[in-house]
Amino acid sequence: MTVRPPSCRPSLTALIHAGAALLAGGSLAVTLWNGMEERPTALAFGVLVTVGELNRWTGARVREAAPLGAAGALSYALLGANAQEPSRHGAAQVVAVVLAAALLGCVPHVARGRGPVLDHLARRVLSVAFAAVCFQPLYNRGVFDHWKGPAYALVLLALLTLTVLCDCVLAAALAHSRTGWPFGPLLRDELRALLGIGSAVCATGAVMALAVAVVGLWALPVFCLPLLLTQLSFKRYAAVRTTYRQTIASLARATEIAGYTPPGHARRVAELSRAVGRDLGLTRPELAVLESAALMHDIGQLSLVDPVPAGATADLPGPEQRRIALLGGAVVRQTGVDPAVAVVVERQADPYREQPVAARIVRAVNAYEEKVQGAGPGGPLTALEELRLATAGDYAPDVVESLARVLARDCLTVPSAG
Repeated sequence: MTVRPPSCRPSLTALIHAGAALLAGGSLAVTLWNGMEERPTALAFGVLVTVGELNRWTGARVREAAPLGAAGALSYALLGANAQEPSRHGAAQVVAVVLAAALLGCVPHVARGRGPVLDHLARRVLSVAFAAVCFQPLYNRGVFDHWKGPAYALVLLALLTLTVLCDCVLAAALAHSRTGWPFGPLLRDELRALLGIGSAVCATGAVMALAVAVVGLWALPVFCLPLLLTQLSFKRYAAVRTTYRQTIASLARATEIAGYTPPGHARRVAELSRAVGRDLGLTRPELAVLESAALMHDIGQLSLVDPVPAGATADLPGPEQRRIALLGGAVVRQTGVDPAVAVVVERQADPYREQPVAARIVRAVNAYEEKVQGAGPGGPLTALEELRLATAGDYAPDVVESLARVLARDCLTVPSAG
């Protein structure tokens, strides 16, 4: 991947980090000045958050990297009583305890070079602060004294829902700032992911806050166990998905090892295709299919007796392109990969008006990558101009314009073959 020059570095990320840092610093100062209230309770929730952060997922594309830590932090923010005794801690103490526990839990991940940690901490501080500020002042003033039973539980769930919605906005804003991808599709993906682990975090946070209010701190290990088991299950699922992606990447390298395509060609096409798909608003599942198809789009060339020079199939006659695409789709179907990937590979050489969006993207990006290699300093502009001139019949105009936006917005240079 190319690195953005200084002029393209995001500023919204710095603002979010600065806001979280100011809030964390203020909370720590207030807590140190006033002293720690209910230290056993603070220690118990701090340990829970630390354990959750220590077991944080790294490298997996998940909605919540540390679900147990998130549930513990949110339940402490919405804790109104402990064993039927009203609590006395405020919002500043909640933020301070969660911050200290999260920092402690992130130490091993930082030591191993696994991140991003700053984005994770900023989201954790801001989301927990939102929940605590909405709940703790009202509870300490007795606003919820007349809310009993189901009504009180619904209040907690409503506050948790608002909190995770705010966290979704933060996550989408950080991703938008760092990548330049459209904010709308990013937010949509974050909201859709709430139906999975996000709903479990909300439910566990509310249940733990209610249980501790009735039976005390002994409720924490009991009610966090289901979420811990869920996290382990998701962790195994993430490992399976990682193996799946590694298998696809290995298959994609077959054409490079055999000398049919230049080194790194499939990876570059996949990265750029995913960026174009993001720009066009594809969903996360659609992006996964697109990325896999882009990695394996040239696998049909293995059937050729004589390799195409530099693997440049975009310059072949239409019938020959379609034959290679159909052979590639047949190979993909034999690998056990998602059938939708095979469809994209098979149809990448069809007229673009008859293609699914993913096939249009792979075809245009592959042609761009083939044309830009070895074309000299003017390669990117020349390749884009050739694609624009061919939009009447070969390449979808909206995909070509999206490709141009991605190249301009992300300040990409000519992809290197190394």
